[in-house]
This record gives sequence, C-alpha cells and structure tokens, in this order.
Amino acid sequence: MIEQDIKRLEEISKMIEEGSNLDECLKLYEEGCKLAKQCLKELEKAKGKIIMVKKEFSEKEENDG
Repeated sequence: MIEQDIKRLEEISKMIEEGSNLDECLKLYEEGCKLAKQCLKELEKAKGKIIMVKKEFSEKEENDG
C-alpha cells in the first residue's frame, strides 16, 4: 500500500541523514527509488480514476439538466 511505502521512504531518508556507511546508503537509496516509482504509479492510477469519475459525473449532470 502507498501509505506503507511512504512510511518506509521516510525511514530510509532518516537513516541516510543519520549517516550510514556508503554501501548501506547506496542500498537504501536504491530501495527508496524503487518505492518512489511504485508510489508514482499508484498516484497516477488514482488520478486516472478521479478523472474518470469526474467525467462520468459531468456527463450525468448534462443528461439530467
């Protein structure tokens, strides 16, 4: 779920800020990039659904009006 991914991104950010070793930071950064990509996909999916609902609602209003 996106909420869990965002929470993990926050954890990763904090861990990197606290100064892990370079190898660990690189691994965390890579994990963070993958999570960010997943979050963007979920947000785009949600955006598509919102657009579809708005379109359906507008069409219904036009037909009812």
